Amino acid sequence: MSFISSILRRRSRRPAPDEMTLIEHLGELRSRLIKAVAALAVGTALAWFVLYSRVLTLLQKPYCRVVGARHSCALVQIGPLDGLSIRMKVVIYLGAFVASPVILWEIWRFITPGLKRNEKKYAVPFICSSIVLFGVGAVVAYLVFPKALHWLSAVGGPGLTLMYTPSNYVNLITLLMLAFGVAFEFPVVLVALELAGVVSPAQLLTHWRIAVVAITAAAAIFIPSSDPFSFLALAGPMCAFYFVAIGIGKLARR
Repeated sequence: MSFISSILRRRSRRPAPDEMTLIEHLGELRSRLIKAVAALAVGTALAWFVLYSRVLTLLQKPYCRVVGARHSCALVQIGPLDGLSIRMKVVIYLGAFVASPVILWEIWRFITPGLKRNEKKYAVPFICSSIVLFGVGAVVAYLVFPKALHWLSAVGGPGLTLMYTPSNYVNLITLLMLAFGVAFEFPVVLVALELAGVVSPAQLLTHWRIAVVAITAAAAIFIPSSDPFSFLALAGPMCAFYFVAIGIGKLARR
């Protein structure tokens, strides 16, 4: 009986990466992709039927704060497909966000067997910090957006009336949140480059003036709203992240 059990355990044991054939690797990848796509489908369905209205109301709050209680902050639908297109866009973003834990887990499970021990040690902190920093960046963008929107609505002069379409408004706020989320990954990238030996903390510290100029220029160029409040809210933390990454790199390389 024990002999049969040992055979079953050996059969059920996952082969090591160097023992797997190309077909087995492709089969493993297909299995992970199917699970990730299934999680995305479930997340998208949940977003469509449950979360969409609440999230759209949350996205509208900065607009309502700008126009005030005396005016309607409803978004104006001027095309027959506006409602469907904006719902699809928001639902896809929400579905990806809801399914992200499963998607990241499947990616982790696929690449883990091929990592060395020291790489596994750093992988989990890198993944967790990336998720946290992306979320923090999106929240910062959402919090600064009312000031940005107020500036954008006033810069054209008092003769303009605020009437935003769902597509234009939601595109702007989601792009801003996405830009901040991606930009807040900056320290993760820097620390990874330091650990990989591409750059050293000493080199980064030596060229900090050039880095600050490059960071501020990039923030000015890639801010979707082009307003000063979003620029300062992005450039300031990124400059601080630069020096934080240098400190983390020094500690990690000891």
